[in-house]
Amino acid sequence: MAPEMWTLLKVLKWTQGRFAERGITTARLDAEVLLAHLLKRDRVGLYTHFDQPMAAEELATFRALIKRRLAGESVAYLVGKKEFRSLELEVNAAVLVPRPDTEIAVEVALRLAAAVAAPTFCDIGTGSGAIALALKSARPESALTAVDLSPAALVVARANAARLALEVEFLEGDLLAPVAGRRFDVLVSNPPYIPTGELAGLPAEVRAEPRLALDGGDDGLALLRRLIAGAPAIAAALVVEHGDGQSASVQALFTAAGFVEVDAARDLAGTERVVSGRYIP
Repeated sequence: MAPEMWTLLKVLKWTQGRFAERGITTARLDAEVLLAHLLKRDRVGLYTHFDQPMAAEELATFRALIKRRLAGESVAYLVGKKEFRSLELEVNAAVLVPRPDTEIAVEVALRLAAAVAAPTFCDIGTGSGAIALALKSARPESALTAVDLSPAALVVARANAARLALEVEFLEGDLLAPVAGRRFDVLVSNPPYIPTGELAGLPAEVRAEPRLALDGGDDGLALLRRLIAGAPAIAAALVVEHGDGQSASVQALFTAAGFVEVDAARDLAGTERVVSGRYIP
């Protein structure tokens, strides 16, 4: 009896089913991205060659990817990249996986700097460099500084900047310490904001991300408090991403620090996710 033939379409359907059984809401997309990565083609190419059989070694490698995904590894880590505002960023376990909701922080920062001819931006907790590189891509004439406490994260960010040919100054250090004494038009950050007690209950793929980029202390606001309190000394405007249900508290911190025009922007699900404000000395 001839061995069963596994075409690309058959493999996709089987993988989608396995992922769906495990409750993965993006089952079809995950299957497509992983298979396209393995075969080194785009997702459209999977369907223009849907009847192509897979070789035994390809199937073996793909099964290994499926097992890792089912074990909780994110697709971004498995393929080593993630798109953010049309920029393809390399990612690994040293950095947080960039998410669409964070693009809102970029949009708000760009709006606050719209009237500035050559704005200066500072990205605190840059991780993969997503925010800083998206800002530089949108405003090539701007000056970008990005800070992170993790040397491993900065390796990733610098590599992304070099590959995208975008000039960003990267500094290692804790929050605002590396830029003390300097002044920026807009300070933007996606800091850790998940309460420590909630980390264990996160999905496996999120728990696999750096704890340093997730843990926001007992109430999730530990880093945000420090950041917001120190921001008026170095920035004319501040933009921060925060967690579910934290908007009112974050807005109160902005007001207490002396920010005006404090505003909240909603994410794709309609939840307040980004708070911004201006500081006028």
